[in-house]
Amino acid sequence: MATPLPTHRAQIELILSAWGFSAAATAATADVLAWADLHGIDSHGISMLTMYDDWRRAGRLDPRAEPRILRQSPVSALVDGGGGLGHWPGRFAMQTAIDKAAGIGMAAVAVRNSAHYGACGYYALMAAERGLIGITTTTTSGARVAPTRAAEAKLGTDPWCFAAPGAPGQPFLLDMATTTVAFGKIRNKANEGISCPPGWLLDAQGQPSTDANDAVSRGGFLTPLGGTPEGSSHKGYGLAAMVNILAACLSGATVTPHPAHGKSPGGMGIGHFFLALDPGLFREAADFRAEVAAFCDLLRAATPADPAQPVLVAGDPERAVAACRGRAGITIAAGLGEKLRAIAAASGAPWLLD
Repeated sequence: MATPLPTHRAQIELILSAWGFSAAATAATADVLAWADLHGIDSHGISMLTMYDDWRRAGRLDPRAEPRILRQSPVSALVDGGGGLGHWPGRFAMQTAIDKAAGIGMAAVAVRNSAHYGACGYYALMAAERGLIGITTTTTSGARVAPTRAAEAKLGTDPWCFAAPGAPGQPFLLDMATTTVAFGKIRNKANEGISCPPGWLLDAQGQPSTDANDAVSRGGFLTPLGGTPEGSSHKGYGLAAMVNILAACLSGATVTPHPAHGKSPGGMGIGHFFLALDPGLFREAADFRAEVAAFCDLLRAATPADPAQPVLVAGDPERAVAACRGRAGITIAAGLGEKLRAIAAASGAPWLLD
């Protein structure tokens, strides 16, 4: 059964609150998770509560954590996440970048001592909705990806997100991992006993494989964007390395390949990076937005290879899903619903999703 967005979000809040998270952390996390589910990014929505519950039980998250600025200038800030979930520090950091950019034109904020912060698009969209260009990236909790030519995982999915304001309500919004495909797609192939297309994964010896189980249960790896050296996987590898430089080296978080990454007691050791840029530094902001809108329309007007599949621009698919789910509600799969119901019961949180 589909649940209206306010009820869906309220369920997330009730569980987080029952776990002992502060009102501010609960509100920020519920906003980000519910936004992801509304826009069809189900891997980063309410389903994440199952993983957060594991981390919480293992003492890896501090529900009382508060983000705080360690150092700052008119155009920058360094934020400590306090060892809690990353959604509140993420929103705090991007808002700090936006506020500084509003006064001086651009600002960058780095965050350390944080954890998973959800869907990148939420944060970049914060900037676009204020008429700014927004960029964000984050390291991840574990290594699943082998660098080009390697037979060992050294990187995570290490996403990039870029947003630019255009037509009202239709910003350009690109949110992408630096792997060829998400791990979930490979896991689904394994569950179904279906082979993967060439280029998705490597076996434990670093050799190309199409057997999903090599990556899921036999010690294999995901490939960087590009899939193979011949397919230019060095580009995805390079993008993932840039993520670590900006989100970890700049903030003081541990880089993903470091032996201590994700192993410090009481925290996940993840770093984030945020940038807000005012187009008005370069030209009239209204002219910039109009040109971005016109550019996106030119792309959509491209002749489709399949008339039934029109050309889209980054952000279009998610907005279409949000419009549908905003009307019809958000549906949770039965298996996930049972897991969440058990988590709610164990925490003492009321269950709203029947």
